[in-house]
Amino acid sequence: MTTRLRAAAVLAAAALLALTGCGRSGEPGREDGGGGGTPAVAAEFGDLGAVCGSGAPTKATGRGVTAESVTVGVVADLGFTKNPEFIEAAEVFTAWCNDHGGIAGRRIELKVRDTRLTEVKQRMLESCRDDFALVGGGAGLDSLGVKDRLNCLLPSFPAQVAQPGSVGADLEVSASPTTLPRHDIYTGFRQWLLEAYPASRDRIGYVSADSPVSKILGDKGKESFEALGASIVYDDRYPIAGVPDWTPFAQALKDREVRGLVFNGEPRQLAKLEEALTGIGYRPDWIDATNNNYSAGFLSDLGQSLAFQNNVADLGGVSPIEEGAAVPVMAQVRKLFAAYAPDSTLSFPQLRSLSAWLLFAKAASSCGDDLTPRCVYEAASAEQAWTAGGLQAPIDLTDRDGTSVCFDIEQATPDGWKPADFRPDTGPYRCDVRPYAFRRDYGAPLTLADVGKSLADLR
Repeated sequence: MTTRLRAAAVLAAAALLALTGCGRSGEPGREDGGGGGTPAVAAEFGDLGAVCGSGAPTKATGRGVTAESVTVGVVADLGFTKNPEFIEAAEVFTAWCNDHGGIAGRRIELKVRDTRLTEVKQRMLESCRDDFALVGGGAGLDSLGVKDRLNCLLPSFPAQVAQPGSVGADLEVSASPTTLPRHDIYTGFRQWLLEAYPASRDRIGYVSADSPVSKILGDKGKESFEALGASIVYDDRYPIAGVPDWTPFAQALKDREVRGLVFNGEPRQLAKLEEALTGIGYRPDWIDATNNNYSAGFLSDLGQSLAFQNNVADLGGVSPIEEGAAVPVMAQVRKLFAAYAPDSTLSFPQLRSLSAWLLFAKAASSCGDDLTPRCVYEAASAEQAWTAGGLQAPIDLTDRDGTSVCFDIEQATPDGWKPADFRPDTGPYRCDVRPYAFRRDYGAPLTLADVGKSLADLR
């Protein structure tokens, strides 16, 4: 690998880690969807009822669709991150769905598209050749494949999106609110922080990885905070590979009297920064760990800082994963993973992946024998209050700007992650704040017009 390519890979790694974390090690998943035998879990999922079931399809309708099967791809940077969570979620869903008859009688054939961080374009071209749709995945450099995806008119239902160009792109339906092209999904969370910790309003600090995606995340956050009347008193970046000693950063945060800290970067680096802060006896009022760090592994990495520092994270209106979460359908999620992936540990990104799979399956099943890209895309895009069967707060998928967003906040404690006192008003969520509309330009999503096409070309 050339020096330039190595540098690009490291920058991309930081971009990915700023959004998705590091995760567990694992091997590539099987290419078929599993299934067969007696179903291990009932067909109904929450208030969606049975999203998969039998049928009598008679024809092949186009790329990836025969009378017997539908080929679906899942994108993941597995070869780089060694994190199989999106693939595990895809295998769990497809095995369960196939056990109950598939998509109106068509078996899901799962294809893993391992982008290995830098091979997004190559995998997208393969998907354009073979797949009916992409579902439930995510890649750190996802914008590298959007033009090819639009050119081949391939619908995408991602678990998460990362880069400008991909966020809000055409033929892409995000089932859960991961990020928005023109609005700040974390407006409610930021407003709550300033309400709950008023002394932090004029003393907010930012520490971010020195990468393009982390920079955009930071710039968006600072604009949103300032629009709420807050002041940024510290803003620094750390080398993307980390630093050997975080004490200088910790001391600078203390010297500037930072009361609220936002960290955009790799989870283990935040744990090291907090170790340094704890070592000098400094405790901000709050640390926004971001839902990138919402995991049991992060709590373990914090060590003595877990009890000393105040880490909070906004889950964006998606159910918490801890035992006892006040979302009944989580019990079924646990049954699914226990039955089809008993050795895995359920993660927050997998809930987003599951939401994407449920949306795809519901939309595709509604198409019956005439399973076409246009039918599945239009059916999914018509959902006005999508909750994934009760797995998340409702979002309006007809609104391309995504302004209908709720939030829920978790707090790190020695007893695990717990709901913070954020005054929920809609079940376990709070939905009383309209997202801030960015005034600065952070990059536009790619459209069909950018590749010389229109929705009329979708068949």
